[in-house]
Amino acid sequence: MSVFDDISLLVQQGKHRDIAAVVQGALDDGASAQQVLDNGLLAGMAVVGDKFKNNKMFVPEVMIAAKALSAGVEILRPLLASEGVEGIGKIVICTVEGDLHDIGKNLVKLMMEGIGFECFDLGADVKTEAIIAKVKEVNPQVVALSAMLTTTMGQMARVIESLKAEGLRDNVKVLIGGTPISEKYCHDIGADMYAIDAASAAEAAVALVGK
Repeated sequence: MSVFDDISLLVQQGKHRDIAAVVQGALDDGASAQQVLDNGLLAGMAVVGDKFKNNKMFVPEVMIAAKALSAGVEILRPLLASEGVEGIGKIVICTVEGDLHDIGKNLVKLMMEGIGFECFDLGADVKTEAIIAKVKEVNPQVVALSAMLTTTMGQMARVIESLKAEGLRDNVKVLIGGTPISEKYCHDIGADMYAIDAASAAEAAVALVGK
């Protein structure tokens, strides 16, 4: 196995205490930060995402893997900046107003960060006005909205209408998800894409940025 395979496996196993030394060793042996990121850390998180999607890994395991990923990325961060490496894109993510559920949203954020997105997490029960303000501030490619209640899912439509009213809709894609959400609802409110789970949400974000 190569050192990149070792790093990938450490991510998959959630070995956050061990990964920094192996990442640093790869750098000391001449690997670039980009190589370590792509072939080691992100490759490992891709396996985690695939296993999660196929019910071979579960939320606690994914979160532990994400912690290991973050430990490795911390070593690489200054080097990536000096190499001029840019992330995939920016995402503003939150659970909509009136809804306090955040476990699913947090997992989506971990998956998105794990594949290279910069996420601006506004938390749960977030007012539409706060979302619009953040979009204006950071100019993201994607706004990701979560709703776990039928009583709050209508807030997603309000966010989209507000993006239109502020002249922002053409510059940002809207990704939605949550227990009561469906492909039909996505179409009905004019969102760009619906994701059924965290791994699918990360894949959808990549597709949206690519469009």
